[in-house]
Amino acid sequence: MDNFLSLFGSSSQGVLLDSLAFAYILIVIIAPFVLAVMFFEAYVTLRRNQFIHSQKTIVLAITLPQEILKSPLAMELFLTSLYQTKGEGTFIARLIKGQVRPWFSLELVSDGGNIKFYIWTWSFWKHLVESQLYAQYPDIEIKEVKDYAENVHLDFNKMDLWGCNFKLSKADHFPIKTYVDYNLDKDPKEEVKIDPMTPVLEYLGGLRKGEHAWIQIIIRAHKKERPKPGAGWFSREKVDWTHHGKEEIKHIKQGDKQEAGEIKLTGISLTKGERDVIEAIEKNIAKIAFDCGIRALYFADKGAFNDINIAGLNGSFRQYNATNLNGFESDHATSFDYPWQDFTGKKLKHKKEHMLHEYQSRSFFHSPHQGHFFTMNTESLATIYHFPGQVARTPTISRVEAKKSEAPANLPI
Repeated sequence: MDNFLSLFGSSSQGVLLDSLAFAYILIVIIAPFVLAVMFFEAYVTLRRNQFIHSQKTIVLAITLPQEILKSPLAMELFLTSLYQTKGEGTFIARLIKGQVRPWFSLELVSDGGNIKFYIWTWSFWKHLVESQLYAQYPDIEIKEVKDYAENVHLDFNKMDLWGCNFKLSKADHFPIKTYVDYNLDKDPKEEVKIDPMTPVLEYLGGLRKGEHAWIQIIIRAHKKERPKPGAGWFSREKVDWTHHGKEEIKHIKQGDKQEAGEIKLTGISLTKGERDVIEAIEKNIAKIAFDCGIRALYFADKGAFNDINIAGLNGSFRQYNATNLNGFESDHATSFDYPWQDFTGKKLKHKKEHMLHEYQSRSFFHSPHQGHFFTMNTESLATIYHFPGQVARTPTISRVEAKKSEAPANLPI
């Protein structure tokens, strides 16, 4: 070793020794630690997938009555009951057993223009979903049905598909335009109602034979899981979306400080728009919140596939956009911007098959189909998914043929 080091000068020997010491630390100390972390993460992912696949899932079809006189607030109250965190109470449950909190999929489906409402859930939660839906909408009919998405397979010789996820255009503490902004919370007369879901329903109802459009809104209870900004790499402190909302409000107000002598005044130069934004964020983060992922598909037989319906699906959430606050835009669409990104077309086919499988799995929060999800409160969710009244006159919405009523109390026994 001495003969080997003598070949180098003293400075070179120091550099070499430092390099060897660093390599020793990297191989003997750091590498085993990194491998241990990777192994543990792989183990947790495996146990989590085993737990998820052990859950029996069901699809509930909801048939609407001829008349629904309730505002979307009824759906908001129902959604509140889905805020469930069961299963993740301890680190043993989360990390050793791989348990996760439940998620639910709120779904709108059009088969050739025939519109149906579905809710996908684990069978464990069936009674809760049914009882809470009936509590708000006693005249609906709920029936467990075979999963409509289960046996759909892509045959590109006979059909084609387009799909996308939706994301928010701004940080999720900025709210979208909700049913309250459309005055549906005041429960006005049917003839003057403006229901923001109507454009979606009209699009779905306008599809023709051989065309299909599926929309799923996947939700789970929002928790403190985001790393606290600026807390450092090794900090385990977590925050939820309210932290970012409060920081945004603080940021807006900081630009408003004016000094009068030694006294600092705030609230003097804020514009009406800035005050409205602060009020909207405060209202948004004050309600129960869910992690949310939205996915949409349009597919049809080769002869029936119409590109204009891609634009219709892509823009079906535009009425929820508020220019000074938030809105939806498509993300991860099954397309490429330039031809050289996929000369053979194989990547595009794989992308479409993958999107269909993600939809069928109702997966958004866990690998292998973890998507870019965001947070929305119950008011926003009830805006984009609720049971419409007669203002939505789309004739192809599945409705109960006769209105239910209580039996007369004086019937003979």
